[in-house]
Formats: sequence, C-alpha cells, structure tokens
Amino acid sequence: MSTEGNKAENKVEFGLRNAHYAPVTIDETANKMTFGTPVKIPGAVTLTLNASGDMIRFKADDIDYYTNANNQGYEGTLTLARVSDKFRQEILGEELTEGGVLIENADAQTKNFALLFEFQGDKKGIRHVLYFCSANRPNISSKTKDGADPNTSELSIVAGPRPDNNIVKAKTTVGVSDEIYNGWYTAVYEKGSEVEAA
Repeated sequence: MSTEGNKAENKVEFGLRNAHYAPVTIDETANKMTFGTPVKIPGAVTLTLNASGDMIRFKADDIDYYTNANNQGYEGTLTLARVSDKFRQEILGEELTEGGVLIENADAQTKNFALLFEFQGDKKGIRHVLYFCSANRPNISSKTKDGADPNTSELSIVAGPRPDNNIVKAKTTVGVSDEIYNGWYTAVYEKGSEVEAA
C-alpha cells in the first residue's frame, strides 16, 4: 500500500539529515552481500557526490555510431561535525584500547558500508541508499578559537556498483509504501524484499 497523502512529486529538494551507515559483509563464495543494522551518523553537514564514469563514444561512418554511459557510481565528500568513534572503529578500522584510546594503524583495513541519508522536499523527504561505499580517513585540522564556528571533518567517499548485482543506489518515490519508508533506517532496503515479505 502506498503512503497516503503527499502523492504529488516534490518540486524542490533541500537539506540533509538522517545519515546512517550499515557495514557490508561479502560472501565471495556465494557472491552475495549482506548488511549490518544501520547506525546513525550524527552531525551531517554536506554531501557532495559526483557521477563517476565516462561516456563511451564509438565513431564509424563519420558519426557517433554507438554511445553509452559507463556507470561507475559516485565519488565525493561527506562533511560531518565530527567523525564518530564508532564509525572510526567499524569502518575506518581504528582500534579502541582498554584504556579508552583510539589507535590508527597503517596496516588497518577499512570496511565497505552502505550509506543512507535523506533530502527534504516541499512534499515529502526522499530517502536514499548507496549500497557499496568506501571512505578514506579524514584530514586533521583545527584553528585557534575566533568566533563561534565549530570545526568540521570531511570524509572522501567512493560509492561503486555492488559486486553481487551491480546496483549502485536506490531512493524512495511518491509511490513508496509506508512499510518501506518507515523502515528505511531499520534495515537496508533490498530490491524484491517487499515481495518476499508479502
């Protein structure tokens, strides 16, 4: 059943909220990805993702005989008020000692994750998921206090096609069911899950 009311498409989109990450586990033998429970990313400031992939253009007979888009996902940045200690441990591979100290090791392996977030609209919020992301550790910077503007941290994000089915992303539309919309941050949406649940 589709969400009641708010049937018209948004005229505009704005804002950024409800950012979450869900750790990815890959079973290479079964060629299948699974996701952990989404975890809130507090303090999302900006998200900028540029499309990755070139246009394929094959010339013959003095014309563009064949053209096609090469979708390699997205690349960009997620700016946060602060990168949480939990994200640093679960995704960036940092180690928390018994004494309460986070250790960054050059040999640590980062973990892939799904990135979930929401843009507001004049009618209804649009919820998104990028299924197969990786993040690089943020730079370290600060400045002497001059005014009330706090520091921010910037994560470099690469969001590629899923290795099991090549799906890059999904987002809600005006026809989304209440069950899917309300459960967006409870479990990562999988294509066909609504059919299995019926």
